[in-house]
Amino acid sequence: MADGFDAVVVGSGPNGLVAAVTMAEAGRRVLLLEAAGAFGGGLRTDELTLPGFRHDVCATVLPLTVASPAFRRIIGELGVTWAHPRVPAAHPLDKRPAVLVHRSAEETALGLGRDAAAWRATVGATARAGDPLVDTLLAPLSVPRAPLRAARFGAFGVLPATVLARTAFRTAGARAALAGMAAHSMLDLRAPITGGYGVLLAALAHHVGWPVVRGGSQRLADALVGRLRELGGEAVTGHRVRDLGEVPRARSVLLDLTPRQVLDVAGDRLPPAYRRRLDRFRYGPGVFKLDWALSGPVPWTDPAVGDAATVHLGGRLEEIAHGEAEVVRGRHPERPYVLVVQPCVADPSRAPAGRHVLWAYCHVPNGSAVDMTEAVEAQIERFAPGFRDLVLARRATDTAALEARNANLVGGDIGGGSGDLGQFLGRPVLSAHPWATPVRGLYICSASTPPGPGVHGMGGWQAARLALRREARAAARG
Repeated sequence: MADGFDAVVVGSGPNGLVAAVTMAEAGRRVLLLEAAGAFGGGLRTDELTLPGFRHDVCATVLPLTVASPAFRRIIGELGVTWAHPRVPAAHPLDKRPAVLVHRSAEETALGLGRDAAAWRATVGATARAGDPLVDTLLAPLSVPRAPLRAARFGAFGVLPATVLARTAFRTAGARAALAGMAAHSMLDLRAPITGGYGVLLAALAHHVGWPVVRGGSQRLADALVGRLRELGGEAVTGHRVRDLGEVPRARSVLLDLTPRQVLDVAGDRLPPAYRRRLDRFRYGPGVFKLDWALSGPVPWTDPAVGDAATVHLGGRLEEIAHGEAEVVRGRHPERPYVLVVQPCVADPSRAPAGRHVLWAYCHVPNGSAVDMTEAVEAQIERFAPGFRDLVLARRATDTAALEARNANLVGGDIGGGSGDLGQFLGRPVLSAHPWATPVRGLYICSASTPPGPGVHGMGGWQAARLALRREARAAARG
């Protein structure tokens, strides 16, 4: 492959795409290389079950995308259409109405009875803090835009979800709702900062909503590639980089890869001490994912759950916390926490008329080969009896299959590495500029860098901006 590029980006997940566009916007000639046959990484959409049923391979509901400063500045130029469900998220409970997290914090609070004031004071206050707080939390190594708001959030955000739920809320419903949100972290809910994960995700439902891209998440990836090409960049699929020597010479090379792939690709070019630090990087639990083609909507016991695109299954706080702790210990819970997404609630175009697509995953130990189909479907049947009668086709994807499709999903870890307190800032290493490697012009821009997992593009944006600043300083020195 010919040289002549200013920047090369390896990997086209959300962070790689944002990095490539950011470099191109600065006037750099950019080459984007993707190993798979389609761009997007976790933003891919495919007919995984039956013709006409379009399933998102990984990410569907994208609140962090519309909230992120990396996307916020360009999202209006991408031409994608956002579809919002009537209810962002629901949490069914046994023998009682589900907890509904509405776009309105006040409407949500009113459904929580005795915990209305507590919801307003925690989740509602976080939502009201708006973009300045979101920007601060998504750029944890930068000067905070909202230091006082960040300090208020930090007062409860550092707490374990179990502690925050029991101290802030009195009702089983509010506690369960927070646990369902916090379990997105894929951590033991007794661990520090899991409370913050839960509050932030719930607050985003009030602040920006939990939308999906009409037509599938692939549309967002394709729009970013289109933007890159409009700016003069080149993008190539089916080009796996096995060694940095295969990459055209450029002033900056940005790797949308996790530490394991960085070590494989960069090899002996990295100093031994840095290689050892990358080798100590810890991956989190994996996921077992199921996709279904359904003959109709899921028959939830509480019909209100049918208005939510995202559904958290697992019952009360205690059950969810126990299940997540089991996974962290390397076990498979009998009643796992199950995250369900029903995209057709917001975007009926995903399936033929009257039909539905559905996907769900549960957390499993990293690298697990256990088939969790029965456990996942049992949890759905628990809150939607008769669900199995609607299944036209299903596809199960275990941790090995996830990694085979996307090498960044090491052992099925969809978060780019554990997001616990130790790796919240120190990812992939503890540094003022964790996106930079000791090799001049070589950067890491994946979810293995701050602020971590989620379709926010911040790792790519921060890495690209750092590369541009360093290029500018080098040019000034002559």
